[in-house]
Amino acid sequence: MIPRELGELALLRAFEDTDVLTALADRCAQHDFAAGDVLARQWHALDDDLVVGRAHAQHRPDGRLFVSIDAWHEVAFDRLAEAMLAELPAPLYTLVDEADVELTAGWRRAGFTIRRREWEYVVPTDPRVTGLDAVLPPPGVTIVPAGQVDESLLRAVDHAIRDEVEATVGWQSMPAEVVPRPEGDTIVDPSKYAVAAASDRYLGLIRVVRVKRPRIGLVAVRAGEQRRGIARALLAHALGTLHHSGATAAWAEVQESNQVASALFEGIGARPMSSNLELVR
Repeated sequence: MIPRELGELALLRAFEDTDVLTALADRCAQHDFAAGDVLARQWHALDDDLVVGRAHAQHRPDGRLFVSIDAWHEVAFDRLAEAMLAELPAPLYTLVDEADVELTAGWRRAGFTIRRREWEYVVPTDPRVTGLDAVLPPPGVTIVPAGQVDESLLRAVDHAIRDEVEATVGWQSMPAEVVPRPEGDTIVDPSKYAVAAASDRYLGLIRVVRVKRPRIGLVAVRAGEQRRGIARALLAHALGTLHHSGATAAWAEVQESNQVASALFEGIGARPMSSNLELVR
């Protein structure tokens, strides 16, 4: 427990140093909470000078505002949600593990509803398991490994694919991207992309990142080049590369309504392991 005097001093200093935008106090049930905007887009909940919850709001690269709350108990969660909702413009979004029933219930109390569900798949890398050992790109198409792509052609195909997706289902239907980038720059790190190339342009791309575990962040093909086996060829290359490096599995997120993507991954032996809910208010 933080001594009352020290806790008050630390709290006041945080306020003074960060130009607090709001500070409000309220007695909820039998707990005395204060919620204040400690930093831009951050809130803390205090119980007898002890921090019992934190909330955060951040704009994603697609422009949407996502919020999150980490609280010790229900009252603190509700108080933080109330403070955030009073300050932030709608619409607001959040992501939760569907297995976390208490967290999902908290957001529902705050007025959030389910917008979509994402399945997290574990994808085997062994070509004997995936069935991709004999898969080759179609005639006239070659796979350019990560680290060897032409950055200008990569950006061109990325923008073209995004425009095609936006014109149909909308890019917001794709798995939420969390890596901050300069406005208008949609390439996270060019060295993470392998591409399917024709003689004069790129037709598709795949992005694989390795932080804690290999993750397929994106696999996409130009609309006019689909149903030629390019996506499977990209997966065969990326998963084969991971297999040779010693990784036995990769992970990928697929929106539940994206039946084509689900069929693509399940067709190579991928298994759904968990699901995330995107909620909106």
